[in-house]
Amino acid sequence: MRKFILSILGLTFVTMVSAQNIQLHYDFGRNIYSDEESDRQKVTVTLEHFKADSWGSWYYFFDVDLTSNVTRSIYTEISREIKLGKESPFAAHVEYNGGLWHAPANGNGSYQQAGLFGFAYNGHNADFSKTWSVQALYKQFIKSYDGTHSFASFQLTGVWGLNFLDNKMTFSGFIDLWRGEKGDSYGPDKKGHGMLVLLTEPQLWYNFNKHLSVGTEIEISNNFIVNFYKNNDKTFFVNPTLAVKWNL
Repeated sequence: MRKFILSILGLTFVTMVSAQNIQLHYDFGRNIYSDEESDRQKVTVTLEHFKADSWGSWYYFFDVDLTSNVTRSIYTEISREIKLGKESPFAAHVEYNGGLWHAPANGNGSYQQAGLFGFAYNGHNADFSKTWSVQALYKQFIKSYDGTHSFASFQLTGVWGLNFLDNKMTFSGFIDLWRGEKGDSYGPDKKGHGMLVLLTEPQLWYNFNKHLSVGTEIEISNNFIVNFYKNNDKTFFVNPTLAVKWNL
C-alpha cells in the first residue's frame, strides 16, 4: 500500500503543493491462501504524505500491519526528488526503505534496510488527470539481522494515476522489479542465490467527494512473500483488499 500520491496530485496539483491521505485495508490473503499465508495480517493502515517545493519533492508512507491481537509490522519508504532543471521532467531520486516486525514464534526483528538512488522521469497530461513516473535506481541492501548481508542490487519502478468519470473514479498504483537474494528469506545456507522480485499494487477507487474514497487494492507478487508452508514452493501470490481512504 504505497506510492499512490500521483493519483492524489491528479485531483489537487493545480491548487496544492502538498497532499496527505490515510487508508484502511482489509486483506483477504489469509482466506485465499489458508496454508501458505495463514499468519498474514488482516488489516493494514497506510499513511502517505507528499510535499512539493521549489527544489523538487518529499514523499513518505508508513504501512502498519495489524492482526487481531498484535501489531505485526511497521514499514516505511522515504524519498526525496530534486528537479534537474526548472521545466525538466527528469529528477534525481534518493530513497530509504526499512521497518520493524513482530512474529509470535520468532519475537521482534527488522526488515532488511535498503538505500536507493538514481533518476526519475515524471509526467502528466494537461489537466493532470493522467500522471506517471518511471524510476531507474541503484539499490544497496544493508545487513540488518542474522541471515542477511549487504549486497548491491537495482530497482525499476513505475507509478501511475488515472482519474476518469469526472474524477469519480481513480485507477492508480505502482510496479517494482528488483534483484533480491534467496538468503534474505530462505536462510543463510542459500545466501547469494539471486532472484528477481516483482511487486505491483494497482488500486481502484470510487471518490464520493474530495475527501472520502472506497475501493480495492490487489497485491500481485512473485518472490516477495516468504512461503513457510512446506508442502509446496509457491512464489506467486494475488492478495486483494477492501479499502477506504480519507484525503486530509
